[in-house]
Amino acid sequence: MINDTKRRVLRLFAEGREEYKNKNFKAALAKFKAAYDLDPEDEPSKIFGARCKAYIENPPSDGWDGVFQMTTK
Repeated sequence: MINDTKRRVLRLFAEGREEYKNKNFKAALAKFKAAYDLDPEDEPSKIFGARCKAYIENPPSDGWDGVFQMTTK
């Protein structure tokens, strides 16, 4: 059974993913951060938050398909 906190985390993550796909990285980061603050063990929110930070600093190309490209090892 999913508790209320996990439901909120999942809702915030889904909202963050929508913002992410639409290249609204600052809004997405806020959603992922809120989800992570509710559940610090939520690795997807942590990972996508880091990706948002990277894209805020270095925006993807116009033809970006939503796939994160690692540029360092």
